[in-house]
Amino acid sequence: MLSLFSRMAGTVLGVGPGVFIIALLCVLMLLLCMLLSRTSGLARFSVIMVFFSAVIVILVLLLFPRASEFPAPATEMKIVDTFFIGRYVLVSLLSVTFLGSLFLVLVHHILEPVYAKPL
Repeated sequence: MLSLFSRMAGTVLGVGPGVFIIALLCVLMLLLCMLLSRTSGLARFSVIMVFFSAVIVILVLLLFPRASEFPAPATEMKIVDTFFIGRYVLVSLLSVTFLGSLFLVLVHHILEPVYAKPL
């Protein structure tokens, strides 16, 4: 399973696959601890063993990383905004929608007539 994640070059949400492996390990540990806490007898005390083994595996994954902390410096990187036109169209559509909804709020709520109460 680790070899599958190590082949992935990209990141998801700015984090690598190690964060997802640790999160999955924590979720599985919590699920197993909850299931074992419902048992009776000596099986109930195996929760302690599951917890400490998960803590040891997480500490090993945190303290012995496989990749270097700092990536190798690139020669020269050009930053190109390839989605400029799409972003410009999206911002213009959002601006038109905002102004239209502001006009509807003005018409329906602020300029609503106030009728005199009958005496």
